[in-house]
Amino acid sequence: MSDSETIAAGYAFTGPALDLGALLWDGACLPDAQIRIPLPMLNRHGLVAGATGTGKTKTLQLIAEQLSAQGVPVFLADVKGDVSGISAPGTTNDKVAGRAAEVKQQWTATGFPAEFYALGGIGHGIPVRATITDFGPVLLSKVLQLNQTQEQSLGLIFHYADTKGLELIDLKDLRAVVTFLTSDEGKPELKNIGGLSTATAGVILRSLTAFEAQGMADFFGEPDFDTSELLRTASDGRGMVSVLELPAVQDKPQLFSTFLMWMLADLFHDLPEVGDADKPKLVFFFDEAHLLFNDASKAFLDSITQTVRLIRSKGVGVFFVTQTPKDVPGDVLAQLGNRVQHALRAFTPDDQKALKATVKTFPNSSYDLEEILTGLGTGEAVVTVLSENGAPTPVAVTRLRAPESLMGPIDAATLDAAVKSSSLYGRYAQAVDRESAYEKLTAEAPKPKEAAKAAPKPAKEDESMVQQVVGSGMFKSLARSVGTQIGREITRSLFGTARRKR
Repeated sequence: MSDSETIAAGYAFTGPALDLGALLWDGACLPDAQIRIPLPMLNRHGLVAGATGTGKTKTLQLIAEQLSAQGVPVFLADVKGDVSGISAPGTTNDKVAGRAAEVKQQWTATGFPAEFYALGGIGHGIPVRATITDFGPVLLSKVLQLNQTQEQSLGLIFHYADTKGLELIDLKDLRAVVTFLTSDEGKPELKNIGGLSTATAGVILRSLTAFEAQGMADFFGEPDFDTSELLRTASDGRGMVSVLELPAVQDKPQLFSTFLMWMLADLFHDLPEVGDADKPKLVFFFDEAHLLFNDASKAFLDSITQTVRLIRSKGVGVFFVTQTPKDVPGDVLAQLGNRVQHALRAFTPDDQKALKATVKTFPNSSYDLEEILTGLGTGEAVVTVLSENGAPTPVAVTRLRAPESLMGPIDAATLDAAVKSSSLYGRYAQAVDRESAYEKLTAEAPKPKEAAKAAPKPAKEDESMVQQVVGSGMFKSLARSVGTQIGREITRSLFGTARRKR
C-alpha cells in the first residue's frame, strides 16, 4: 500500500462524518481520497489555525454548515462581520465549480437556519447581556485587566455583596458596593473582609469607573441571556447556527473574548453529563482565541483548562481559531484532538520559530511539514483528526471543499429583518433596570425624627450603613431573584460565576 493509500485508509470511517475535502499528494488532488471528521469526535475539541487570509473563516463555515445539516447546533463568533452569509444560499462561479469538481463535491447553494446576536445590543443582533453576579469575579477581573491580588480582592467584594443580599445586576451596582466600602460609613465593613485593603478597593473602583466611561455598561444587565438558547434546532431538524456579531466591538477584544468564555462556562454549569454521544449537543467556535489568553491570570487559565477538559463529557465541542498553535497554552492545546492547519508565514525569525513549534505538534508523517505549511494555497490545510476509535489519523494535506452558503456578509437590511423577526427578539431586546445594590445603597436615609419614631433605641455607633439598610422593614419584603437571599451566599463555580437554575 502506498503512502497516499495509507493516509486515505485512515479517513475511511464507517459512521457519520463531516467531509472536509480531498487529499493532496505530490501536487495532485486525489478526489477519491476523501478527508473527513467523525461526527461523534467533534466534542473532542479542535484547532483551526493559519495566517491571515489563508481561509480559516471559510473552514469554520464549511464545518458549521455540515454540523447544522446533521442536526447539531453551532455557535460562531463573527469578529470581522463576514459569517452572516451562512444564513443565505451561496452563489456559484467558475472558481466554486472548479473547486467542487476537484474534490468530488456535489455543491448545492444552501442557506442554514441562523440567529444573530450582539453583545449588549451594540450592532446588529439580539442583545446578549449578563448580570454582574452571573459573570462572576474571575471573568470580570480579566475584562478589567486586574492583577492576581486585585482579582482575589474582587472575589471578596462579591462574597460581601452575596452575603448582604446586595444584588449585583449591572456595573453601577458593583461600583456602588465598592464606593460604599471605601466610604467613611463602609470602612468598618471593609475591615471585616479579610485581605481587602482600602487601596486595593480604590484601584478596583477606578478600574470600574474607567470601564464604564468607555461605554461598557450596556453589556451588563437584564434580561440576562439564557445560554440554553444556543442548543436549539430548527423546525426542519437542522441545528441552529448562532452567530454573535462582533464587528461593533472589535476595539474591545478583552471584553468579547471574555464574554465568549462566560457563555461556555455558563453552559458547562447547566448541562448534564452525557459521556460519548452519537453527536455533539453543540459545537462552539472561539475565533481570535489568542485574545482570550493574552495577559490572563493563572487562575483564569486554570479555569479555562478545566472547563475545556470537562465540557467534552457534556456533549460540547470547542474549536479555537487563531493564527498559530502557540497562541493557545499547552495545557489547553493538549485537549484539542482535531486539527486544521492552514498556511503559515515565515518572513521573520519569530515566524520561523513558530513554524518549527507548529510542526512539532503534529504526529510523525511522510510530509516535509515545514515546507508544506509555507506553500499551502488559500483553502488548503494540513489535517489530522481523531478517528472513530479515538486514535489520531495520519497527517493529510487537504484541498478543502467550498461552503454552500454565501461566502460573505448578508446586507444590513436583511440582517435587521432576520433579527426582528426572531422569536427571541421580544424576550431580550428591551433592557430592564430593577432595584438592586445601587438603589439600596443610594436610597435616602430616614430623617432623624422619623428614625426615632421607627426605632426607640438609636443604632449602635459601630452599626454599618448596609446593616441598617438591609435590616430595615422596607427591604425585608423584597423578593430575591436567582436564589439570592439576605445572609445566604450565591453558589459559585470555576470562574466565580453564579449557578443559575433554568
